[in-house]
Amino acid sequence: MNADKALPKLDHEHYIRQSFLVAERALKGGCHPFGALLVSADGEILMEQENAFLPDHDMTGHAERVILTRASRTYSPDFLSRCTLYTSAEPCVMCAGAAYWAGVGRVVYGLSEKQLKVITGNHPENPTLDLPCRTVFAAGQRSVQVIGPLLEQEAAALHLRFWKEKKD
Repeated sequence: MNADKALPKLDHEHYIRQSFLVAERALKGGCHPFGALLVSADGEILMEQENAFLPDHDMTGHAERVILTRASRTYSPDFLSRCTLYTSAEPCVMCAGAAYWAGVGRVVYGLSEKQLKVITGNHPENPTLDLPCRTVFAAGQRSVQVIGPLLEQEAAALHLRFWKEKKD
């Protein structure tokens, strides 16, 4: 399980926009606007996941954590080391840990944790930890390639709309 293997060249903007569409579905369903995709080395979308906070108010129901739990039950760490997780927002500490433990080789994200914290403020439904996922991965024993923030203004648009309504 070595993420230093050559990872495939993928159209990151295409897939990150796909994660935004998944986040938009979550938003339309009344949930927090987060979405994630797991993409194989050959560019196949293997899984999609919306935020799973609702209906039970699961504070650990982050799209990234849920998709990575599903992925680790379905695929081997060696297979996942050649996969890319695309996520509409930077994985938090919990989600970065899930990516690391599942064995994902690359993470590409839209909105940074720093910007998410600015947008959400101290909202009880999203007490954002401003700790970059790169810092979490750097503490590990294997590398995880990180690309992001990517198309951050597009990623922020969903959150600006959602969290503004939550604050009003």
